[in-house]
Amino acid sequence: MRGTAAPSISEDDEACRRTAGRAPGRSQAGPHPLGGSVDVLVDRGVVMMPASALMILASFLFATMSVCVKLASELYDTGEIVFYRGLVGATALALITWRRGGTLRTPFPAMHFWRSLSGVIALSLWFYSIGNLPLATAMTLNYMSSVWMALFLIGGAVMLGTSRVDGRLIAAVLLGFGGVACILRPTIEQNQLWHGLIGLLSGMIAATAYMQVTAMGRVGEPVYRIVFYFSLGGMLLGALASVWTGFHAHTWRGAALLLAVGVLATAAQMLMTRAYGTGKLLVNASLQYLGIAFSFGYGVLLFNDKLTLLSLLGMALIVSSGLAATLLRSKSAPSDTSSTFSES
Repeated sequence: MRGTAAPSISEDDEACRRTAGRAPGRSQAGPHPLGGSVDVLVDRGVVMMPASALMILASFLFATMSVCVKLASELYDTGEIVFYRGLVGATALALITWRRGGTLRTPFPAMHFWRSLSGVIALSLWFYSIGNLPLATAMTLNYMSSVWMALFLIGGAVMLGTSRVDGRLIAAVLLGFGGVACILRPTIEQNQLWHGLIGLLSGMIAATAYMQVTAMGRVGEPVYRIVFYFSLGGMLLGALASVWTGFHAHTWRGAALLLAVGVLATAAQMLMTRAYGTGKLLVNASLQYLGIAFSFGYGVLLFNDKLTLLSLLGMALIVSSGLAATLLRSKSAPSDTSSTFSES
């Protein structure tokens, strides 16, 4: 807005520390995807859209990014795509941090290491599955992360004996895995079971990354720094993988696709985190699943993906179970509920 200076990142860091562990109601958990604090990278004076519109736009950008990943998979190995996605994201965040007078120095290097390691592995597995499965199938399996988080919550409660296990949460988890069975059956018939299991594993590992981000949010680590080190980790691990598999020569089309993956993923992360910082939990969680619908449309229009009724039923079951798990977790342990954004 005219005449209003954008707050510095250092000021936002202090705000994050003051609000880490605040009461729920804003910036709370969703499915797919990281969080812990309000996004400070989207200028408050520039983004005037309501949270619902931000979430719809972010979901659309993530689905569009997945199209670029699928197209780029024809030209590059997964490690290369992860490397360039990280390069674009880390460069953009470093420039924004410098412009806003912030710092990337962190007092929690070990937490960043483990969060980035799990997050980049999940991202790599997801990109691999996108290149080898129908687009909506790969997207849906990755969105199982909310169900995996609920399963981890149940397992922790059973092992520690700290609280009574909610039967409704168990039902939500079972519903989600029923959806997985519906989705994986067509992949078995098409000799794609391995790719389907990789997509499922990406959602499970992503869930561990989100839980680590929740812990980082509690100690006041700001989102922009978490996303920067995640992108940096993608650069390093992607480069290591590419040294093993080899780098491919670029074409104008290939370079444009890689740039689009990085730009779309970074922009979508910012918008989604901003939405979770200002919107309502269940509304954001519901709208985030539009990414599956967008991916379904892209898959049919661009890749001639053919999804069976059983696959569509599986998607519906996973979406329902993810929303139920999100709602139940927020009610049973609101202080532990994290805002989330995509691992992409």
